Amino acid sequence: MKKDIIYVIGHVNPDTDSVASAIGYAWLLRERDGKNAVAARTGFLNPQTDWVFHRLELEPPLILTDVSPRFESVARRMDTTTPDTPLREAWDIASRTGGVAPVINKDGTPYGLITGLTLFSFLTELVGPHHKRQEMKIAEFLEVSCHEVADTGVPKFKAGSRIRDSIRKVLHEERNYFFVVDDAGRYAGTCRQRDILNPPRVQVVLVDHNEIEQAVGALEEAELVEVIDHHRLGNQDTRQPIRFTIDVVGSTSTLIFERIVESGLSAPSEIAGVLLAGLISDTLLLTSPTTTDRDHRAAERLGRWAFSWDSPLQGETLESYGEALLKAGAGLSTRDPEEIVSTDLKTYTAGSMEFAIAQAEVTDLMQVDKHLDALMKALDTLRTSRGLDFSMLMVTDVVRGSSRLLISNPPPTFDDMPYHGQPDGTRLAKGVVSRKKQLLPVVLSLLEGVV
Repeated sequence: MKKDIIYVIGHVNPDTDSVASAIGYAWLLRERDGKNAVAARTGFLNPQTDWVFHRLELEPPLILTDVSPRFESVARRMDTTTPDTPLREAWDIASRTGGVAPVINKDGTPYGLITGLTLFSFLTELVGPHHKRQEMKIAEFLEVSCHEVADTGVPKFKAGSRIRDSIRKVLHEERNYFFVVDDAGRYAGTCRQRDILNPPRVQVVLVDHNEIEQAVGALEEAELVEVIDHHRLGNQDTRQPIRFTIDVVGSTSTLIFERIVESGLSAPSEIAGVLLAGLISDTLLLTSPTTTDRDHRAAERLGRWAFSWDSPLQGETLESYGEALLKAGAGLSTRDPEEIVSTDLKTYTAGSMEFAIAQAEVTDLMQVDKHLDALMKALDTLRTSRGLDFSMLMVTDVVRGSSRLLISNPPPTFDDMPYHGQPDGTRLAKGVVSRKKQLLPVVLSLLEGVV
């Protein structure tokens, strides 16, 4: 985590739209506003999103699992001296740094700190009651080696470690300055106690979600500056007014596209290709009931940008690119059951009940039969390990437009679920492909009688 960066990040268990909208909006903030915006993700890519990055020859965004302030955000890289150097050099440095001179070994590791307190302590020990030493000239004193004066017990904190994990140790120290080091233990700077206790907050833009349960870890310690989403409202409190956009479209990538157009810009082919992938993924190639006319217009324009002569997608069409993308994310045989039930997973709270709904895509619902027992076991384990009241897996046929529902510990009111029960315990939801617009509203309405 670096200073003055705005991280644009999607929800946990990132899907293609989540990652794509983060990349697209980070690009727009840099291009339009000159911001130091960086796209990030909360976890590993699913097979479909991984396919997109290979197809577009792009590096995926960095992984950021929490936004708690790090020591690097409060580090100041002061000038340094070495242990054998005469004290006069440290004195010169301290006069320019507010009274601090870091002493660093030749291999880059910290040796100690020289401060006003260490100077006074050394003088007290050197002179003491000795009258002759009291007549020592300052020039003689400044010829002493730095290692004789430095405090060598200064605690060291790794630049990338979380400040909150070390607060107790900092408070127990009587020192005002500490070392910050890199992963190899080499000098990266110093930091003051008062800065550690009040670190700058990381700036964050959330895309494709607005609920705290789905957000990057330690969001409460960051500065949330904006939200762009197309899901139901479930946001957290903010310290100050922010820009907040929730709109009824099929994908957040559509909203990012519209921001680009409003700015009078056109996205480079690789950015357009990523955004188009996010749109296709969330709308199932514009066939999902969540699809709007705005999504169709976005897909047409993004395709024009993405399939240009200088693009890895040159020669593709919306249909060929979309079908290949959906196929890349479909199937149960190539992934472990635990991965299937946790990769595209969203958690919800309705009254006193907490539950999760995962979604997996296939090209034929008959695939469920072969993997049913293993999937149910993984779903049960997911529910118990996360302390949920129930969990569901929505297996969606992206070709025929229907889903089968696997439910672990279904509440009694699910007997009234309007989806036909199967002999194997699953439920067939004909025409249901959208977790957000079709399945979730049914689940919430059924829970109203038990919450």
